[in-house]
Amino acid sequence: MPENVINIKLASSFRAINSTRKKIQMEKNIILQPKIKKLKHIYWILIGGATLFVLGIMIFRPVPILPEKDLVVLKGRVTGVYEGGVKDVNLKLEGRSETFYVNRGLERGLNLQELKDQLINQDIIIKYPDQWSLLNSNKTSVHISKIEHLGMTIFTEVN
Repeated sequence: MPENVINIKLASSFRAINSTRKKIQMEKNIILQPKIKKLKHIYWILIGGATLFVLGIMIFRPVPILPEKDLVVLKGRVTGVYEGGVKDVNLKLEGRSETFYVNRGLERGLNLQELKDQLINQDIIIKYPDQWSLLNSNKTSVHISKIEHLGMTIFTEVN
């Protein structure tokens, strides 16, 4: 067989092999591309779910009940006592922008009128945990753990 004929047959065989390889590669791409896209969607769903979980923990974590030695102590003069939230007792102190509150204080036996009569324009000691929350990042509301007036405990949730 002449050399030209062999070269032509080899060239056509290589073309056929290359063509087959390209077809196989295209089939692989067609099969793999949707799987890769699905995996990308799953990763985004997992990342989004993890983010929501962490935010949920940061937002809805409860106020801790700490031992008295770990609480922040604040002395101040009461300028206002009122109900707020869901049966919460709120206190305003002179010169302070924060609202101090006893969570569900009215359900815990505190009487709003008695507190007004006893505490308005009086100096008290408030003890509270130093806690940060995503919903209250600028600390405009402070949870009260203990209220003292004239050496007597008015309210406590400390053991």
